[in-house]
Amino acid sequence: MGRTAKFGQDQILDAALAITADAGPGAATMGAVAARLGAQTGSLYHRFGSRDLMLATLWIRTVRAFQRGFADALAEGDARGAALHTPRWCRRHPAEGALLVLHRRQELAARWPDELGTDLDTLNAEVADALDAFAARRPGVDRERLIFATVDVPYGAVRRHLLARRPPPPLVDELITAACDALLPPPAA
Repeated sequence: MGRTAKFGQDQILDAALAITADAGPGAATMGAVAARLGAQTGSLYHRFGSRDLMLATLWIRTVRAFQRGFADALAEGDARGAALHTPRWCRRHPAEGALLVLHRRQELAARWPDELGTDLDTLNAEVADALDAFAARRPGVDRERLIFATVDVPYGAVRRHLLARRPPPPLVDELITAACDALLPPPAA
């Protein structure tokens, strides 16, 4: 019978996230994460097998956490809420926001681990389904305009602030709202 793990998967991923937020994904080595936790490097390899697997798992966890609120807003018929989810989430989760907005998936994992292939293949399915369902319920809404208003504009609006290592200011919400209202027709009364 093996020993009980001292550090769980989320603790390891949180340490990798903190290092990535402080110094970029290149600094998030197995040794650096182990040192941050006060763990043996071998224990991390026992849990993840490779640095690529650890960082890819972090990426998937972060994407899924972000996407939940976005998809929920669209399911409720709230395109503006979906668009505003990005700056609000980045304020509540600055390290995760920076991970998603500032670092491409390819920067984190040199080789995407085969064991996560299915996760990667289905990662954006919930968001795509939410966008499709929203557009289907609102015949006057063009899907490309919906994506531009709820994905592209918010992403661009927060990126500059996250690059400067500061949260998006409230003005960003006003500007995203204005863009969303200009791009999408109001819901039918």
